[in-house]
Amino acid sequence: MQRSFIRSKQKRYIAIRNVTILSVIANLLLTIVKITFGVIGHSQALIADGIHSFSNLAIDAMVLLAAKYSLLAPDARHPYGHGRYETLVTLAAGLLLIVMAIGLFSEAYEHLIGHKASSEPTSIILIIAFTAIIIKEAIYHYTIYVANKVNSPMLIANAWHHRSDALSSSLVFISVLGSMAGYLWLDAVATIIIAIMIAYIGFEECLPAINKLIDSSIKKEKLLEIKKIVESVDGVHSMYQLRTRKMGINILIDMHIIVAPRISISEGHRISEIVRTNLLDEIEEVIDVLVHVKPKHANTSLNLPQRSEIIPNLQRQPIDNIDKIENVTLHYLENKLSLDVDLPLNIIQNNNQAQLLSQQFAKFIANEPKIQAINIYYHGTNYNSPQIFQIEELRNFIQIKD
Repeated sequence: MQRSFIRSKQKRYIAIRNVTILSVIANLLLTIVKITFGVIGHSQALIADGIHSFSNLAIDAMVLLAAKYSLLAPDARHPYGHGRYETLVTLAAGLLLIVMAIGLFSEAYEHLIGHKASSEPTSIILIIAFTAIIIKEAIYHYTIYVANKVNSPMLIANAWHHRSDALSSSLVFISVLGSMAGYLWLDAVATIIIAIMIAYIGFEECLPAINKLIDSSIKKEKLLEIKKIVESVDGVHSMYQLRTRKMGINILIDMHIIVAPRISISEGHRISEIVRTNLLDEIEEVIDVLVHVKPKHANTSLNLPQRSEIIPNLQRQPIDNIDKIENVTLHYLENKLSLDVDLPLNIIQNNNQAQLLSQQFAKFIANEPKIQAINIYYHGTNYNSPQIFQIEELRNFIQIKD
């Protein structure tokens, strides 16, 4: 399973790298062409569009780096891997768009309010803007296709940069037509609209990235899917305190499950392992699951004594064959403490001796108000023997079975 996961990550990186390299080439050419002909053709909107393409070029570089470093395996300093490189790049890309939008808006607004003279854009601007629309829209669709295929929010964000570039080129096209018709102010208005659009996309990218960095939970639909998987496991009574967080595209989970109150630690651990394995197998994005096992009714007071206090005290009691005790299991349930004591059957010769032993244990717990009950279990030297006794005595804490 681990090898398959690594291969999947490598294929994911290759897919992101290939589509981003295509984006780099397109953005580099468009940046040069837009800014150059924006100056030559007297179009402030095309220059702004060229700066937009340049910002996309910078973001492409960050995407390539993030895709590479997020592939790194977990290490001592990064035990959960490097998935947040993608989140950081998404945040940086959004912030870069916002900063760029503020600059474009400020310059265009000053140009519009200051009534600065504008030169009429040339017809070559129309050809460049139309070509940019076709190229960017095509790259948008291809990038979205790859992003959905590899489940990359970072690549989806980058795809929307291409869509915003196509939209801004559309505004350039419209503004140039208006300017050529004598409405020279349309160039500045188009620049302002482009700036607002870029800022909006920047905020749309920043907010989810910030939520991931502050460990916001995953969507409700995915939480319900997790709950369904967990509660379908045999032995799980219920679950609570389900907490999730994102690490790039990956999901980390921790939760508490409720199990039967008197099962063994090993059975409880096995149930938790089945829960963990099922989540890892059935939800592709999940890479780590921490399951806390809690017995039903285990609302335990911290004032109850621990094993290190109980066992030495028990061993000091004047109880027959106290040194023959093979195991003591402590149960902390409903703010009460009870003990299961295992003894060999061969120490009991008759029922009277069993009753005497029960009275000695009864006297012990009478002096120990924090212990509610003791259950004594006898077994033969052959564990397959059907002979098992429980001694019943004071306050129903000791029972006997044939």
